[in-house]
Amino acid sequence: MERIVIHSDLNNFYASVERILHPELSGKPIAVCGNKEERKGIVLAKSEEAKRFGVKTGDTVWQAQKKCPNLITVPTHFDKYMEYSRRVKAIYARYTDLIESYGIDECWLDVTHSTLIFPKFEPKFIMADGEKHFSDEYLRFLGDTIRNTVKGELGITVSCGVSFNKVFAKLGSDLKKPDGTSVISYLNHRQVVSGLPVEDLLYVGKATGQKLAAMGITTIGKLARADDALIKSTFGKVGETLLKYARGEDAEPVKHMDEKREYKSIGNSSTYPDDIESINQIERYIYVLSESVATRLREANQGLADTVHLWVRYADLTDISVQKKVRHTALCGEIAQHAFDLFKENVKPPFKVRALGVTVSGFDNGSSQVTFDESFGNYEKLEKAERTVDEIRKKHGYDKLQRGLLANDPIQMHNDVKNSHVIKPANFEDREDK
Repeated sequence: MERIVIHSDLNNFYASVERILHPELSGKPIAVCGNKEERKGIVLAKSEEAKRFGVKTGDTVWQAQKKCPNLITVPTHFDKYMEYSRRVKAIYARYTDLIESYGIDECWLDVTHSTLIFPKFEPKFIMADGEKHFSDEYLRFLGDTIRNTVKGELGITVSCGVSFNKVFAKLGSDLKKPDGTSVISYLNHRQVVSGLPVEDLLYVGKATGQKLAAMGITTIGKLARADDALIKSTFGKVGETLLKYARGEDAEPVKHMDEKREYKSIGNSSTYPDDIESINQIERYIYVLSESVATRLREANQGLADTVHLWVRYADLTDISVQKKVRHTALCGEIAQHAFDLFKENVKPPFKVRALGVTVSGFDNGSSQVTFDESFGNYEKLEKAERTVDEIRKKHGYDKLQRGLLANDPIQMHNDVKNSHVIKPANFEDREDK
């Protein structure tokens, strides 16, 4: 049976929630920004009015204000964004339990077997290639129902893409923004998709797009018609996946709302109020980040990680990313030590560090056996201690229990670094948020 997949994308989500919290901002150009005093002063989200002045996500506050002199900047309220994200998903759950999140503001819904729950609208079918297919009119009705329900109950606009697979549904949700429904059906997909830029295809980031352009492949249609051997020899397994996506052959199911989410990586980063020039400070801050990463790893139930990554941004805004293979671990101490070793190996004094990031990847999902050796002590005992700390923090607050390493740093002693960032999905290495 032909699938019906809807991709919903909440428009200007952070800015939309801020307007619900502050109705006086309605109709005005606003930007949700990080803390300038902490040097996180970049635009995280903007309203449609701000977009018209050319304000973009990632602009510094001064850049955005130069483009839009009347811009109103507001701070982030991540707890409220999470609350509204949960409310939206509760609406989706009325129609289907096949709900797969793609970040805080995007979801796939598979409504193939739940269309009877929608308001009465007689499905129309059209014969093509010897089979019955849902009409574009009916698919648009389903997307409009989701979109109008969220808007009517919560005051948040949604762009919906409706298709027969996840990739084309995601592509469709980008075509009519804000507050629109696009249909990429089996009947019209070649006509709609063929001429779109290849960069619009899911997971075609900057690097992949440049390689394809060098091969003369600039549209999704050209990629769909490309020589299989050429694409596979250039991109390997990723190339095979991209060909399937371009040809509408994506068969990946939408996960159940209760299914365990699989992560490619788990990490955290921080930008600091002042440049770091002390190796002792670097060690402290790496431990702070590593502790949040280890906690997130345990919560995600992904098992142990075998790769530690370190990202360093200098005061001049240049940066480096390095990584190393390690013994499988989920312990903060081991992750931090590996990250700190990477820093010492790759950054020589004098240095001025503006931001740091620690990430782990290569999850075993519980399949690895830990080797207990003297250099790391008793793994089971250390892991039990860290899980006990997790429970204390859940009850009393993350920042209420900190390592002695931070005793001389009053700012980091009260830094809830784990809950100050929302995890976004990551897949192919060169994926870019669009």
